[in-house]
Amino acid sequence: MEKIEPTPQLLTERRLADAWAELQNHASQGNALEADAYRLAFADPEFLLRRETRGIRFQLEMLKPDLDQTEQGIENTIVVFGSARFPAPEDAKVALQQAQDSGDASALAVAQRQVRNAHFYDQARLFARLVAGYSMHRRPEERLFIATGGGPGIMEAANRGAHELGVPSVGLNIALPHEQGANPYITPTLSFKFHYFALRKMHFMMRAKALVAFPGGFGTLDELFEVITLVQTRKSKPVPIVLFGTAYWKRLFNFDVLVEEGAISPEDLQLVTYVDTPEAAWDAIRQFYAL
Repeated sequence: MEKIEPTPQLLTERRLADAWAELQNHASQGNALEADAYRLAFADPEFLLRRETRGIRFQLEMLKPDLDQTEQGIENTIVVFGSARFPAPEDAKVALQQAQDSGDASALAVAQRQVRNAHFYDQARLFARLVAGYSMHRRPEERLFIATGGGPGIMEAANRGAHELGVPSVGLNIALPHEQGANPYITPTLSFKFHYFALRKMHFMMRAKALVAFPGGFGTLDELFEVITLVQTRKSKPVPIVLFGTAYWKRLFNFDVLVEEGAISPEDLQLVTYVDTPEAAWDAIRQFYAL
């Protein structure tokens, strides 16, 4: 029987895998990971976490999600932002019942607020179903995939809507001190974790064909104004920026003041569109691209 010699490519891959296996085995035995001059540079966590290698870490956070998404055919996304604190309606009802049973007035006030805001979860879920339903029968290059920050609340709702129709969706999570875990509805091979907010936001925009911002807090505002600024300054191509929940957003800020004070141009008001239903949000995107 003819002996098959390993190709140089396979040999290289094996050596790389062996380097990581050795490192993992070292950790599994309970040995502290101390600096090791002989360890391969790419398999040396202490070296990769030095201040001087920060640029390399930037590159890695840039490359890994980009390559993985490309390999899985994710080229065009609809990015959904929103609060991580708005629960699913069924969870809000359970929390309300528990608060009522406890007799705790402060807990009851929080639970009632969660019930009031839970409808945004359902609307984000329904919006994602509209996007997924459109895309599931399209050619690969025409498909639009839901992308979120990967966490709970509104993000979970959007990933859930796509998941319910069997359509892949992306989660771009962030490592936080209180450890925000990825929600269970993201496609596992498209669930990414970032250390740097800047790289995460860059990935949001790299494939975005539209942004839909549901009510949220500081994180949502940070991501929203990043996109508005990129589009306003033409550092990014024009995309629909949809603000879901007119009353919330207009109560939160008044863009007309910026025009009155000369801080923005009147035409900049056209950068955002206010909507109050999943259908209106989807229609705004379809009209922009004549889908």
